[in-house]
Amino acid sequence: MGTDGSARSPAEDRIVPSGDVLAVLSADMTVSVWAGAAERLWGYSADEILHKPVERLLVSDGPDTPRICAGGPWSGRVRIRRRDGREATADLRLTRLDPDAGGSWLLWGPNTFGRPGLEPAAVEALVHRSPISLAIWDRELRCVWFNDSVHNQDIYGAEPELGAHLTDVLRVRQPEFLQYAMETVLSTDVPILGHELRPAAARANDGHYSVALVRLDGPDGRPLGVCSMAVQAGIGQKGGRLGLLNEAKSRIGTDLDPLVTSQRLAETAVPNLADYVTIDLVEAVSPDREPLRRLKATDTSIPGFYRAGAASIHEDLRESLWARGTAVYVPTDSPFTAVLASGRSYFEPVLDTSPGTWLDNDPERSRVIRQTGMHSLMIVPLQARGATLGIAVFVRSRNPVPFSRTDLALAEELSARAALIIDNALRYTRERTAALVIQRDLMPRHLSGRGTVEVATRYLPADTHGGVGGDWFDVIELSRSRAALVVGDVVGHGVKAALSMQRLRATIRALSKLEVPPDELLRLMDELAIDMARDCPGEDEGEGACTAPAIAATCLYGVYDPGTRRCTFSSAGHPPPLIVSPDGSVDFAEVPPGPPIGVGLGFFGTAEVEVADNSVIALYSDGLIEMDHDVDRGMQELRTALAASVSGLDDLCASVVDTLAPDGPVDDDITLLLARTHPAAAS
Repeated sequence: MGTDGSARSPAEDRIVPSGDVLAVLSADMTVSVWAGAAERLWGYSADEILHKPVERLLVSDGPDTPRICAGGPWSGRVRIRRRDGREATADLRLTRLDPDAGGSWLLWGPNTFGRPGLEPAAVEALVHRSPISLAIWDRELRCVWFNDSVHNQDIYGAEPELGAHLTDVLRVRQPEFLQYAMETVLSTDVPILGHELRPAAARANDGHYSVALVRLDGPDGRPLGVCSMAVQAGIGQKGGRLGLLNEAKSRIGTDLDPLVTSQRLAETAVPNLADYVTIDLVEAVSPDREPLRRLKATDTSIPGFYRAGAASIHEDLRESLWARGTAVYVPTDSPFTAVLASGRSYFEPVLDTSPGTWLDNDPERSRVIRQTGMHSLMIVPLQARGATLGIAVFVRSRNPVPFSRTDLALAEELSARAALIIDNALRYTRERTAALVIQRDLMPRHLSGRGTVEVATRYLPADTHGGVGGDWFDVIELSRSRAALVVGDVVGHGVKAALSMQRLRATIRALSKLEVPPDELLRLMDELAIDMARDCPGEDEGEGACTAPAIAATCLYGVYDPGTRRCTFSSAGHPPPLIVSPDGSVDFAEVPPGPPIGVGLGFFGTAEVEVADNSVIALYSDGLIEMDHDVDRGMQELRTALAASVSGLDDLCASVVDTLAPDGPVDDDITLLLARTHPAAAS
């Protein structure tokens, strides 16, 4: 029945919540925070319901009422009892606010943000992942709720308690100032932003916390309490926790060299977090280093790591017993080996150097600890993709404050970020080293034109994220004193490109010995590439046809005939050659470009170019002329560089590369082949 005695419609009986957060329930399932949306739903004001049991809001004989009153995650449709005594149906959800079993609970309606699924994600981020600590205080400044971040800030007690007064929860210098600030916010409703708090145990030059205070009002405008938000604004001499993480993000990961990445991690943490930091990896990052398992152990220690990074407040790194790139020896039973084996951090805020510890088996390290005053230690594993890559060691000596659990959490976060970058760098280094070995082993070492041409070459492998490419060059002796000049570029980078290069080079040499004309040779190469594509396994299809060509490459092939003083060129999508005449003029040879090898079009043209004695034929890859991706400008710069008055052919080769690529390769390999026609060739 309605209030006037008339019958109610079903629509009147169903109350749809607004979708806002409704209330915060304490561990004893009493109401500690009451929102305006809850007052509209139930009709109770905050004064009427605060600190009252939640069962007062529910129909006593409802099937889910006992479960809700007992506490626990819950969601569904429930019968509620409004202030006027009427019963209604509401869709509610109960979410834990505290990870501990006896923590607080948040009562809210569905679709808080207007989109299903966003509300639990937002609450999860706010409660468990926000770097900002949030706490709610009632009018008596007693804590009624806080999020997880208070456990990572040393301005709070180790175990803050709900219901405890402000001065019992916070461990700060001059807490009376904060109490006065909160009381001012309560009385004036003027927020306070940027209030500074310093931990009670902090030194004068330690970082501080920046706190914002905002009053929480009920629907009637009366204050319910204060919300405090704190973020760390300073650690040591630079930035804060967030500043240090941002600095690490900007410095770590800009280079795919594991040594550089490790060193930047160490430098980022000194002196912001520690006085001395080392990064030690279980894998040698230089190809000239022996694997650790091949190094000989001593009577008390084993080769456990390679030193990849080290930073200290002392420029001479007096704390370090090992230089970067060298093997680090540790006792078999030590925190270093324990962290490596378990994958869990080692935390010793007050370093125990008394007899009977692991340091008894490490006299040299013990000596350094005493000499430098090391007194606090953290060892954090570097883990990525399920593997432990090494350890990061953080030490304090000059800073007299021991490491805190907050410091350990920060060290673990820094190490986790760096570990992924180091892992990528190690993977890249392994593949690039393998590709370089293949490339250099397969490149021709002694090119000879047998008196027909004098040869000079340059090859510079790329040092980028893409890795070593598949460039190659060759000079092949033919009958009648002729010489074939070849330069090519396989599409792609890495080991696959290097192996594809070798297959092409070997095939071209074989076809050249059969005296196949240049255009016919490229046509046969194109057909062979298509056949290889049909025979190779597809990446997603198992055995069968490839979805892409097994080999795709550009190539310029020329045959110089000293009898006619002519060079016959054919091109498979490669940049044109240049001819440097004896008088110093430089011109591009007009060679039909043709399609790349592996496309399957199979048509290649030829061009005959007259070449005077003592001329220089220049063949190159596009890595030499890709100047800021402006190929036309690069080709003109190459033309100018070849016109330089340099006597020796090898000197000219070096001069051209230094002029066009003074800093080395950018995104691709650089290849240059110069062939000077010999005057005696005519006879």
